[in-house]
Amino acid sequence: MSLAPETLLPPKGARLRPVPMLIFGSRWLQLPLYVGLIVAQGIYVVLFIKELWHLFAHAFDFSEQQIMLAVLGLIDVVMISNLLVMVIVGGYETFVSRLNLQGHPDEPEWLSHVNASVLKIKLAMAIIGISSIHLLRTFIEAGALTSGKTAYTETGVMWQTIIHTVFILSAIGIAVVDRLSNEAIESSKQTAGH
Repeated sequence: MSLAPETLLPPKGARLRPVPMLIFGSRWLQLPLYVGLIVAQGIYVVLFIKELWHLFAHAFDFSEQQIMLAVLGLIDVVMISNLLVMVIVGGYETFVSRLNLQGHPDEPEWLSHVNASVLKIKLAMAIIGISSIHLLRTFIEAGALTSGKTAYTETGVMWQTIIHTVFILSAIGIAVVDRLSNEAIESSKQTAGH
């Protein structure tokens, strides 16, 4: 005789024993970490405004290449800020406590189906995007002459390219493993249902 999974769960609102309550409550130790990331995002806002002002003040003095590099710097700051939002909102919702944003007009669309697996893939894609911006900046700057020599060595450019490729392969690996584990879970659900 096997019991249904519902009968193995404690009733809703039941008090936890002290050790499980301590372990479960320890998730709140992450709260200062998320608040710290919010402060870091504020610093990125200040950096963005500073870089934008620098671009605006020197727009007529800069060459097209310098403007492109400055804009790529702004895009980089925005992408890192987006990454911070994903980590702060998604991480808090997944690992600490529900935000209860259902019905709020500004609720992020992706938040309704976020879990640790989805968060990993989103973070990997954001890191690839940031790495792409850095690599593009490197390629542009490597072609420029600074005091008669290039800003980057061939070895430096090669290593950045290798690291970017590793990021891409890692993201593909994460996605494949996630897909295989989801297929295994669905398969076991179908098997259990019969």
